[in-house]
Amino acid sequence: MFQFKQFIVNQDRCAMKVGTDGVLLGAWAPVHHQPFSVLDIGAGTGIIALMLAQRTHAEQIDALEIDEEAYEQAVENFENSPWGDRLFCFHAGLDEFIAEPEDEYDLIVSNPPFYSEDFKTENEQRDLARFQDAMPFEELVEAADLLLSENGIFAVILPFKEEENFIALAKEFELYPLKITRVKGNLTSPVKRSLLAFGRDDIQEIEIDELTIETERHIYTPEYIELTKDFYLKM
Repeated sequence: MFQFKQFIVNQDRCAMKVGTDGVLLGAWAPVHHQPFSVLDIGAGTGIIALMLAQRTHAEQIDALEIDEEAYEQAVENFENSPWGDRLFCFHAGLDEFIAEPEDEYDLIVSNPPFYSEDFKTENEQRDLARFQDAMPFEELVEAADLLLSENGIFAVILPFKEEENFIALAKEFELYPLKITRVKGNLTSPVKRSLLAFGRDDIQEIEIDELTIETERHIYTPEYIELTKDFYLKM
């Protein structure tokens, strides 16, 4: 169980536990356009959808999860939260979900599976959550293009090494970067993650910055505290 300031996340049945990546995306995803509808693709525990329920007044927050155990856990976490009436989880794969799209979304977020390398563990459930072949980036971007409202924002967190390819892929679907934040674990470590936000307009002035999480072990930077203080108990 993971206790946040305004909600609790149970995670005993989820392959992918609450981690920094999900918290980063949930806290960082742009909401200045006041989204009415939100979609979280690959919900896991439901952490990102829950954070966006806390951060916005969105009336409709949908989540999509293919793994049955994770889906049931997300539903439980949604029902136990203060925003149960605004949160809904679909038990489906992305391909099924986009086959008959009913809604457009003002904000689409995803913390997609990362490892496209050819190694698997013995834990099939965890592999499904971690490996890109369960949800290729092409499929994700194509879905975002299909489901994103005209002025909507599509936000993801990726390994930094995937940033350039993902931006190029998004451009093929006429989705263009608005904001990029590159994340480092500490002051001396290399950039590890990229937070990317896309829209339908090809703007020239992309907002690019860098975020460092810690100055030393468990000593967090002011920027990271500012980003996550509404969620973590000890921030």
